[in-house]
Amino acid sequence: MFTTKIRGDTELVTRLAALPDSIRRSLRAKTWELALRLEALVKAKLTNQVLHVRTGALRASIASEITEDATGVRGRVFSSGDVKYAAIHEFGGYIPPHDIYPSKARALHFVVGSKEIFAAHVRFPGADMPERSYLRSSLEDMRSEIVEGLRQAAMTGARDALRRR
Repeated sequence: MFTTKIRGDTELVTRLAALPDSIRRSLRAKTWELALRLEALVKAKLTNQVLHVRTGALRASIASEITEDATGVRGRVFSSGDVKYAAIHEFGGYIPPHDIYPSKARALHFVVGSKEIFAAHVRFPGADMPERSYLRSSLEDMRSEIVEGLRQAAMTGARDALRRR
């Protein structure tokens, strides 16, 4: 998530809240544009760059939004939370040992080497999952573009405000 919010300095926050509408409009438009571009970059990374696409569910869960209040405009790109494995791919982690049972059939079916296997259940031994960042790495890839884009948007809005005076 990237934020154009300043915390701590109440005088500055008050002054920013009173910014001309032209600066706010310019920041809002640029934040929305950058959020959509960041969302597109994340989805591109999830198209066989960072992870191999199997169902497309993780890629489909990626969304963006902007919110605004008196102190700032915020853009956010996120996984909607309905994909259980999103976090472990982003951050890595450990999957503990557990039994796997069929959920849509009476037996599990898989192939090992050239041997076809059917089983009532299998024991997963546990595994360390490596980090495969798609959100944080995309934000880092766009960091300078985001900072410069927001700076330019604020300058454009300020110029527009001065022209109207």
